[in-house]
Amino acid sequence: MESSLRTQCCIAGGGPAGLVLGYLLARAGVEVVVLEKHADFLRDFRGDTIHPSTLTVLDDLGLLDAFLALPHQEVRELVADVYGQSVTIADFAHIAAPRPFMVLIPQWDFLDFIADQARLLPNFSLRMGAKALGVIEEGGSVVGVNGQTAEGGFAVRADLVVAADGRHTTLRDSAGLASDDLGAPIDVLWFRLPRDPLHDRSQTGGYIRPGAMLVTLNRDDYWQCAYVIPKGSLPALQAQGIGAFRAQVGNVAPFLAVALATLAGWDDVKLLSVQISRMPRWYRDGLLCIGDAAHAMSPVGGVGINLAIQDAVAASNLLAEALRERRLTTADLAAVQKRRDWPARVTQQAQIAVQNELLAPVLAGAPAPATLPLPLRLLQRLPMLRRLPARLVGIGVRPERVHTLPHPPRP
Repeated sequence: MESSLRTQCCIAGGGPAGLVLGYLLARAGVEVVVLEKHADFLRDFRGDTIHPSTLTVLDDLGLLDAFLALPHQEVRELVADVYGQSVTIADFAHIAAPRPFMVLIPQWDFLDFIADQARLLPNFSLRMGAKALGVIEEGGSVVGVNGQTAEGGFAVRADLVVAADGRHTTLRDSAGLASDDLGAPIDVLWFRLPRDPLHDRSQTGGYIRPGAMLVTLNRDDYWQCAYVIPKGSLPALQAQGIGAFRAQVGNVAPFLAVALATLAGWDDVKLLSVQISRMPRWYRDGLLCIGDAAHAMSPVGGVGINLAIQDAVAASNLLAEALRERRLTTADLAAVQKRRDWPARVTQQAQIAVQNELLAPVLAGAPAPATLPLPLRLLQRLPMLRRLPARLVGIGVRPERVHTLPHPPRP
């Protein structure tokens, strides 16, 4: 990689937010360099849900049919087994979207798909194995990024730097921007178990028992599992041994009993340390933070990836023309936060309510109630109410549509 580059927009982070923004800006005629610290996208235990809001964005771009040609599963209802009673939480059939369902697909397949589409654009460049170390500042403004590859250091000068490098962002801290930790009472253990497509149940769902919650995502030949635990309790769980953990999970979901034998040790179980945080200010002159870098989300609802993509769409809509014409101002960056801060806050508050009011008491071992909580009873009795959680999870607050048009790069 060259030791010094010049571009209009440098994006740190080749995740969903960074790649989608890079594609949208390049499509709109902006010269873009995306830096991804890993050599490939093949990393497990990442969000695998693509919601109807993101499918709508792909439809806007004419990419939806090609995306759905990839191997995937479709989820039309969210169903939970709550203390032995089956409850349909959300029904996506009636939401306003070109495809009224959630898609389950490995995140690396989604990222490879977007990257392949972006590489067709002459003014898009994706640099793999290139880690953004910190911002370059001149006269109080951010004017680029210092980075590192296996070959050595490099610098990218840019009219705009976008930090899309996740909750552990290096650019945010190097630029002196603050983030407020809102706290979270839970962590999540991720693991996969083999599934027999011919004989096992097919339904993606959740299981709640006193002291435990498990989510199983049907990935055809395996289950992607999320086991929710109290924050910081993993060491005590590990001290009991992997056999005790297998027994705990088997008590929650007995149909997994045989498959659980494949968990040989704790190396097969990955910890997601749950964090909810947000930046009071997402930008400074020459720098914008989006996605988890700006507002780390809880895994509740699986909406973090889709919210980050909505940030990317909004940023492209608001910034592409100014970037292309080299007249970007800090006020333009402020407009992105003004557009996306409220949806992030509302979603986080809903996640905090679920964590504190539902998950924390369950994990504390509260006994099963004699009857289901009133909201769940209403969902059982009044199916129309299932459209509301479907809307909140599937579409979200203030969904974005692509307003930019394809535009040739400036000569």
